[in-house]
Amino acid sequence: MNPQGTTTRQTRSPGATAGKNTLLYARPGIIVTVDRFTVGRNSWPVRELTHLETTRGPHDRVAVRAVVVTGAMLGGVGLLLGFTGGLQRLTAGAYLILGAVFLLPVLVAVVGDRWRPPAYELWGRRRGEQVLLFSSDDERQFGQVTRALRRAREMNRYGGWTDPLASADPWRPNR
Repeated sequence: MNPQGTTTRQTRSPGATAGKNTLLYARPGIIVTVDRFTVGRNSWPVRELTHLETTRGPHDRVAVRAVVVTGAMLGGVGLLLGFTGGLQRLTAGAYLILGAVFLLPVLVAVVGDRWRPPAYELWGRRRGEQVLLFSSDDERQFGQVTRALRRAREMNRYGGWTDPLASADPWRPNR
């Protein structure tokens, strides 16, 4: 409070956003600053991270096993019918049903991928070693973390820079 009874707001200096600990992304367990990338208990200096690449993780093991088992069983039934001559005695309706049953592994794979999609993974190199930096099922969160880390790398590469809008002094008319 001023002596006149009014409150004043502190103004930011133009270089305040260029500090070494500029926070680019923060959520529980994930922090990206200009200097460090922290996920859980793992923390890496941003300067040491190179060759960032995004991939999708492996498919759900249960869905993969279901597809393999279903495919093997249907293949076995097809071979058994082929060797016993049972395919020659089937009617047209039986062929349609058999064709629909052979689509079962494809349906199981599609449902498995929709039910439990592969995770999004962010990989990078640190001191020549490939490291899994971050993994998430949430596409939006993954995109935000990836963009924040890429911005942090750019800031380190160019020796730090300030946000042009935050560092500009806004024009105010003289009164």
